[in-house]
Amino acid sequence: MTERTIIAGVDGGGSKTRILIGDDEGHTLSTAVVGPSAVHPDGIGDSATVIAEGVRAALVSAGLPNVAPRMLCVGVAGAGRETARHALWQALVEADIAEDVFVTTDAGIALDDAFGDGPGILLIAGTGSVAFGRGPTGSADRCGGWGAVLGDEGSGLWLARRALSAATAAADGREGETALLGALMTVTGCDDAADLIPWAAAASTDEIAALAAVVLRTAEAGDLRANTLSTFASEELVLHVRTLARRLFGDERAAIPVALTGGLMDRGSLLKRLVEHRLRSAVPGAQVRHESVDAARGALRAARRLVGVS
Repeated sequence: MTERTIIAGVDGGGSKTRILIGDDEGHTLSTAVVGPSAVHPDGIGDSATVIAEGVRAALVSAGLPNVAPRMLCVGVAGAGRETARHALWQALVEADIAEDVFVTTDAGIALDDAFGDGPGILLIAGTGSVAFGRGPTGSADRCGGWGAVLGDEGSGLWLARRALSAATAAADGREGETALLGALMTVTGCDDAADLIPWAAAASTDEIAALAAVVLRTAEAGDLRANTLSTFASEELVLHVRTLARRLFGDERAAIPVALTGGLMDRGSLLKRLVEHRLRSAVPGAQVRHESVDAARGALRAARRLVGVS
């Protein structure tokens, strides 16, 4: 009887790390979720420790405590530079948790889950926003992802900040009345519009970005200002896709597989519907895929390919 080949895939992010253990027959044997492992210049060792501990926990859960996976594929946020990837690879090799280790970016494994090794564009819209793509020739590129200060247009944080500005402008009388003001005050626990100032000053990035859900609910309830902001966000997100379509496929009318993921692209969300509607005219060749994107699953698929099985 031929012994199974055990492999592992890791999606390392800034809030959590997901690990999948699988085999060469396409089965997923176990899953583990541990703390953040995104790469920072002075924290390579910490990232490697989190990943190593998570892989060991996942192996125990799979009933394989003494097995070293044949291949460990790690996709991690912050590994865009070759020096960072090599440093993490070296640390994981020294941790001796797998026979072989491959380190790539979180975008790389997300693309792998969405499109395999084929072409396509992946739009991610959550707290931030970014698009990654791979063209028919295999060339890869990105658009957006410049962060909260310089960009992340169409993201949750971007949308929430503009909604807060619209609400305070309405409180001043500089803009017309909008239901956004009352909705934002309610969810933040503010009794007066002026209370939004200390709330925003004390709020974390994630807490502010979470207000995007309030904006979208208010838009669906019929508020014109919230609707305008939501439409503007969809335009910004579609622009990411159109830019990569022209850069990687030569023409936005070419047949282009497109996948949408991130907290704002959940099934049925208003913003997802707006993006899909706008893509029809802005990127006529877009072929939107509706399957969910799982970056850890993409890492496991890449691990299978790296050991020579599909």
